[in-house]
Amino acid sequence: MSATSESKQISSQWPDALGRFGTFGGRYVPETLMEALNQLALEYERARVDPEFQAQLNDYLSNYVGRPSPLFYAERLSKLVQGAAIYLKREDLNHTGAHKINNALGQVLIAQRMGKTRVIAETGAGQHGVATATACALTGLECTVYMGEEDIRRQKLNVFNMKTLGATVVPVTDGTRTLRDATNEAMRDWMGSSRQTHYTIGSVVGPHPFPMIVRDFQSVIGRETRQQCLDRLGRLPDAAVACVGGGSNAAGMFYPFINDAEVELIGAEAGGRGPQPGEHAASLTQGRPGVLHGSLSYVLQDDDGQTENVHSISAGLDYPGVGPEHSYWKDTGRVRYESVTDADALAAYATLARQEGILPALESSHAVARALVEAARLGPGKIIVICLSGRGDKDAYEVARLRGEPMS
Repeated sequence: MSATSESKQISSQWPDALGRFGTFGGRYVPETLMEALNQLALEYERARVDPEFQAQLNDYLSNYVGRPSPLFYAERLSKLVQGAAIYLKREDLNHTGAHKINNALGQVLIAQRMGKTRVIAETGAGQHGVATATACALTGLECTVYMGEEDIRRQKLNVFNMKTLGATVVPVTDGTRTLRDATNEAMRDWMGSSRQTHYTIGSVVGPHPFPMIVRDFQSVIGRETRQQCLDRLGRLPDAAVACVGGGSNAAGMFYPFINDAEVELIGAEAGGRGPQPGEHAASLTQGRPGVLHGSLSYVLQDDDGQTENVHSISAGLDYPGVGPEHSYWKDTGRVRYESVTDADALAAYATLARQEGILPALESSHAVARALVEAARLGPGKIIVICLSGRGDKDAYEVARLRGEPMS
C-alpha cells in the first residue's frame, strides 16, 4: 500500500484498541499503572461523547484561552523569501503564550471528572508547566510540576510564573537534568500516587491513551487552520510546518490534514549542533524504534539500546524520543521530517522579530527556519502555514546569553 493510500485511512483507523499506530505506541508500563490508564481511557471515551463536557471545554477555549487563534499573513516575511505566501497560525497568542493550554485544560477537566485531587506534570520549556498550573488554579486542584535543573536555569520566568500560580516546582537533578529526566520523575510519582493523582502528560508521548488524548485536544489547531484557509483563501494550503519534539503542536496541526493528500506536512526537529550523538535531538531523522516512557516509537539510543543524551537550543525540543503517531507518519511517508540546527533556529528567531514584529519561542523558531526553506522551494502562488506554537518572552535571557549579550 502506498503512503498516500495508507494516509486516507489514518484518521479513522488509528490508534487501534491496543493503542497502537501501526507497530508503534502501546503500553509498556508496570502493572501498577494499568488500572489508572484503564480508568483514564474509559473516562476520556465518556467525555468525548458528553455534550456537557464538550460545551464546558469549548466555553473555556473560547472565553478563557481566546480561541480561535488568528491566521496571520506574514507579508514582509513572504516578500523576503520571494516564494510561497507564508501564514502564521498564532498559537503564541493563546492565554499562557503557547499551544500547551489546549491539552492541559482538557486533561485537568478530565481529572476533575475522575475525582482526582492532585495533578502532576513534566515540563521542559516551562510552557506545559505554566499551562497545567493555570488549569489547576482555574479548577482548584493541587499541582506539582517536575522540571530538569538545566531547564530551570534556562526558563526562570516560567518557573516564577508556575510558583505564582500556586504550583510546586520540583527540580530534577538526575541525568542531563532536562525533559527526559523530568518525565522519569513524574512517572515515578504517578506510580505511587495514581489513586488521587492525574498525570497530565504534555505531549503525544507515553502509554495509551495519552498520545491519542493529547492529539485530540491539540487538533483544534489544525481544524481551525483548515477552516480559516477555506474561508479566507478559498482553498487548503500547499504545506504546513510545525516543530517536533515530543510532537504535540505538530500532531494538532497535522491530524486534521492527514486525509488531504495535496497538503504537504513537514515536521522540524532539533538538529542541535550537528549529527553527532549527543549533539542533537532529532529522533525521527536519526533514531530507531525503541521503548521510551511507556510506548514504542523512534528513540535516540546507542548500540546497546540505552537512551542517548540529547541537545537542543530549545528546552522544549530537548527530548530523545517522539510520539508514536509521528513515528507511524514517518514510516508511511505521510509526513516529512527535517532537522534544523541551533544556528538556523536562532537566525529565524531574529528574522521573524525584525520582519513581522513577532518574537517566536525557540521551539517555534525551528518551524520558522524550515518554513523559509520550504517557501522558497514551493515558489510564488503557493501557500504555506507555520504553526507558531509559542511566544519567545520566555527565551529572551537565553537568547541574550547565546548571543553574548547577557542582560543584567
